[in-house]
Amino acid sequence: MADQFSDQFRLSITKALGDQLADALDNLTPAPLTQDNLDALDERAKIEKLQSRSGVYQLHRGPDQDLVYVGKADKPLSSRLGNHLRKISGRRGISIDEMTFKCLYVAEDFSAVAPEKLLIKEYKKSGHIPWNANGFGNKDPGQRRDSTVLKANHFDMLFPIDLGCAVEKLTPGERSLHDLLQQIKQGLKYNFRYKESAQFKNIAVEVPEYEMTADGVFELVARALPPSWQISALMGYVIMYDDRGKDYASAWRYYRGDEVFDAQPASKAADDATEDSEEDEDDEA
Repeated sequence: MADQFSDQFRLSITKALGDQLADALDNLTPAPLTQDNLDALDERAKIEKLQSRSGVYQLHRGPDQDLVYVGKADKPLSSRLGNHLRKISGRRGISIDEMTFKCLYVAEDFSAVAPEKLLIKEYKKSGHIPWNANGFGNKDPGQRRDSTVLKANHFDMLFPIDLGCAVEKLTPGERSLHDLLQQIKQGLKYNFRYKESAQFKNIAVEVPEYEMTADGVFELVARALPPSWQISALMGYVIMYDDRGKDYASAWRYYRGDEVFDAQPASKAADDATEDSEEDEDDEA
């Protein structure tokens, strides 16, 4: 047998980068996911004159700070993490007080190698990252997906929206339904998607002086809507369309005129194949 005088050498730059990113994150101490800490991120970026404010981050949950999610931020890290803070704050079965985070600013030159995917691959070797497989990072899927039957381990099924949350920055007094709907959308901690109608500018609604929950606001709006409209609270967001009588698989409450009633949402068997998007969570009207 002839001596071997040639071979092939493979250098995995992406594996090396993934290892180094994981090591750098592991050396950080989780901080509470609060607006004060997110503001401190922005302040540090200004002081240190960072060229890039995008990067990667981890979310941890509970007293043991279990790693539940790894993500990226193409826009400033503070904005992306702020989206998560708001989302979790509007859910049942979980408290923002349970949540902590770590993050790394990553130079724009590395964005092409998808650093968050390297991290996800790295952490899945040693254990499961539950929220990276259950739809937590998804933005509003659009009207086409409103009738989807969710899996039992989907984030929205585990932690449904909280209709008992107050609607922020809702001012009392009379205004058009058109203006009120815009205020509601801006003041909720989850997405409220609805169809615009020219009629709404001519419908007057009186908002009371006391603080209103989302549930109370939707009751108020439903009574002002034309007869063929309804509001449907799905597990992850709320929709309002000219489709009274239509049932949605993941709806758990309906508002139809003076009627408010609950429903039992359907679900599919849990698995680890739920698609997850790392795109920014930009709400759609």
